[in-house]
Amino acid sequence: MFSNIGVPGLILILVLALIIFGPKKLPEIGRAFGQTLKEFKKSTRELTEDVMEDIKEEKEKLSK
Repeated sequence: MFSNIGVPGLILILVLALIIFGPKKLPEIGRAFGQTLKEFKKSTRELTEDVMEDIKEEKEKLSK
């Protein structure tokens, strides 16, 4: 999705964000985005572990 943005596009996005939100609000937004991304990764990891555990249990039941 974002593979074709490039460096000039990222710079433009950062400049627009700085203009829209201002220098005081931008670090707060970045921090909130980082925490949201961290929680998303954690949830994804837990979901993957649960699914893998269920698959392992099903394989054990079938092999008995």
